[in-house]
Amino acid sequence: MAYSYQLKRVDFIFRNENDWEKVLSSTIKKKPDEIINELISSELKGRGGAGFPTGLKWKLTAESKASDKYVICNADEGEPGTFKDREILSKVPYKVLTAMAVCGYVTGAKEGFIYLRGEYKFLEKELNKVIDEFQYYCKEINLDFSIKIFMGSGAYICGEETALMESMEGRRGEPRNKPPFPTQAGYMDKPTVVNNVETLVHTWTIFKYGAKKFYDLGVQYSRGTKLFSVSGDTPKPGIYELELGMSLQDFVYEFGDGDTKAVQVGGASGFLVPRKKFKDTAIGYEGKLVGISLPTGGSMMLFNSSRSMFNVLDNYLEFFREESCGQCTPCRVGCQQLLLGIKAVKRGEKPAAYLDKLLKLTETMQLTAKCGLGQSVANSFSSIVENFREEMIY
Repeated sequence: MAYSYQLKRVDFIFRNENDWEKVLSSTIKKKPDEIINELISSELKGRGGAGFPTGLKWKLTAESKASDKYVICNADEGEPGTFKDREILSKVPYKVLTAMAVCGYVTGAKEGFIYLRGEYKFLEKELNKVIDEFQYYCKEINLDFSIKIFMGSGAYICGEETALMESMEGRRGEPRNKPPFPTQAGYMDKPTVVNNVETLVHTWTIFKYGAKKFYDLGVQYSRGTKLFSVSGDTPKPGIYELELGMSLQDFVYEFGDGDTKAVQVGGASGFLVPRKKFKDTAIGYEGKLVGISLPTGGSMMLFNSSRSMFNVLDNYLEFFREESCGQCTPCRVGCQQLLLGIKAVKRGEKPAAYLDKLLKLTETMQLTAKCGLGQSVANSFSSIVENFREEMIY
């Protein structure tokens, strides 16, 4: 079947709907299995970038026989170029709280936490007011579920769910070994659902409008909508809700400045796509939509011909070197060596062929680094070096 897609803007997430009490009370009248099946049939996948099926995550936690369980909203929005979650928490926080409470009802959890990025401290006061109002209503409808804010301290690594929980338990924010997974042993070693802010808001859409409404948006394997943080060389910076499945060519036509030579999909840990591959790249999860499909946590950075791709990569590697927790050698040493390596090639101290050795190093990091930070360095490094090698040298 021929590929066909038109860029469609949607307005579900930021639609200011003041009926959260009705949505919450009507949803928890359903059986937990019924809610889980609705999420599964919607094919909602995690919007933090990993794309794990949300309904399955809730189901695995619900099936646990543990007496204590937890729900955590991951609001540690640290990926460069992403700024959507803070707007959700500023404009429609009740949707997030409702989703957390429903998750608690479904899984049997009685406590929820919002892990708020340290740089979002300015949101805490107003968010606590909304939480107080929300919890008062929960008591009125006899829903035993409480929510607290846990402030992060500005560490990028704590966006990784197990490092986030280590931080909450008072330890250094470092990733845990998996398995066990959080649905089995998460916060305080108890079954825990960890969902991204945007993922939770999408469950609100499903609770209110039904799974089919959500499923009918997007394309096969990539159902629903996605929030995109658009920045860089664009005349239309901002946050946009679009259906999944668009080609990058469609995206650039809408948001580019007429001279877009590359788009960084998914922030520093994502892939840089050059102009020649725009038509053959789709924004979505698994499945051959138009050649290759790239998931994204929401960051879309556009670069035009005035930008040096060497400077872009140099900036990313500086970031990774700074944010590596240092726990595992592949990431701790690898980030430093990649940064030193590209600088040496640029200065002429190393031959151009040295870039191939650095690419081999990223392959090793991808295989051996303990968490997604070290593993994802290869994404931006390889896509920039392979597509803009001449800018790494001259």
